[in-house]
Amino acid sequence: MTITQQHNRHSDKLPVTDLKISFVSLGCDKNLVDSEIMLGLVEREGYVIAEEYESDVIIINTCGFLMDATKEGIDHILRLASYKKSGACKALIVTGCMAQRYKKEIFEELPEVDAVVGTTSFNRIVQVIKEVMAGKQVAYLTDKNTPMPEEMFMLRKPTNKHFAYLKISEGCDQNCTYCTIPGIRGRYRSRTTESLVQEAEILAKQGVRELIIVAQDTTRYGIDIYGKISLHTLLQELSDITELHWLRILYAYPEHITQELIEEMGKNPKVLPYLDMPIQHSHTEILQAMGRNMTGSRIREIIANLRSSVPNIALRTTLIVGFPGEEEKHFLDLVEFIKEIRFDRLGVFTYSGEEGTVAAAMENQIAEVVKHERKDVIMQVQEEISKQKLQEKVGSVMEAIVDKRYGANSYFARTYMDCYDIDGSLSFSTCKNIKIGDFVQVKITHSLSHDLTGELL
Repeated sequence: MTITQQHNRHSDKLPVTDLKISFVSLGCDKNLVDSEIMLGLVEREGYVIAEEYESDVIIINTCGFLMDATKEGIDHILRLASYKKSGACKALIVTGCMAQRYKKEIFEELPEVDAVVGTTSFNRIVQVIKEVMAGKQVAYLTDKNTPMPEEMFMLRKPTNKHFAYLKISEGCDQNCTYCTIPGIRGRYRSRTTESLVQEAEILAKQGVRELIIVAQDTTRYGIDIYGKISLHTLLQELSDITELHWLRILYAYPEHITQELIEEMGKNPKVLPYLDMPIQHSHTEILQAMGRNMTGSRIREIIANLRSSVPNIALRTTLIVGFPGEEEKHFLDLVEFIKEIRFDRLGVFTYSGEEGTVAAAMENQIAEVVKHERKDVIMQVQEEISKQKLQEKVGSVMEAIVDKRYGANSYFARTYMDCYDIDGSLSFSTCKNIKIGDFVQVKITHSLSHDLTGELL
């Protein structure tokens, strides 16, 4: 559906080939992939990608998963609107989850916005730019279940040179009672293995050495198009790409972790012994209220299987505290579970009652102060666990990928235990000229609560 208002909003139009375009990408790594596709489409059209915001068109790719993310998006829009008021920018385009979720409200409450583009329409970004520069106010909001053309992924412009996210599916079929994603992103839609391998080959030729597999639920991959869960076969295909050195898996829902996947992780040297597995809670009563097809005992079984089959596996998880009806006994069960399992990495969210979700209408909502108290307790417990686990690494030699240089001769790197931007880092100093993306061997000399320090070998 396209909404077009014909009145002229820009009297001083430029030739389209002279346009400067700026991007802001908010939210998750899956959103970043969408932004990189738009970057590639814009660059192919011949537009100039500008680092600064004083450009002809600003595109802000938003998150709308949680109310806090929506507020962040609004704050960014209002801040960027100042460039329009000053005349430094001629058009402001809002894309992504917030655009899909609040399409009507954006135009009504944020008149600075010239275009709204939904989660399945961003492949039309060049057309949108041309229309807004012609003075139109437009919205492209196709059905949220619309498949994204596979060829669009081949045009993406990675924002990081040495690692990249590979989005293997769109949408979600979990229908958790607290989650807005199915309503924003639609049903689960896997991409074909052929297109994913083709995209990965292109990224590898551009210098990518670490490929991070992402989706709303990576472990469900293939069920809709191949009739069976096929993440392990995709990993086999990707590992044949010579230039790729590391394959990392995020967002592996425990409900769909198969024995084939566990075995592939145990034997494939390119698949890192690292798994991000969002369990959300440990108590079966809360898991059932969340709509998760899982029990506390089953989670323990899966973790035991992973640890026995994949040597030195680093397990990461995310939790929700303060879910409606979470009593003290449920919370204490979660605390004891964390002490028992000893995750390598762990993040905690306080429950957010999102508009339109089942959980938002549940009784026994938890006070905000209680939610934050529980979060603080969990993080204190986890900090001690993390500190102890990292201390055990002192004296060992670990492989790491170099992410950043700082100062004259110091570097930040990551081991297999650390995913970019969400886990810890490994720092070292050397007079050698190390390139970003190089793999190095580092002897660990010191440890902190979340980070390591070492000496380059």
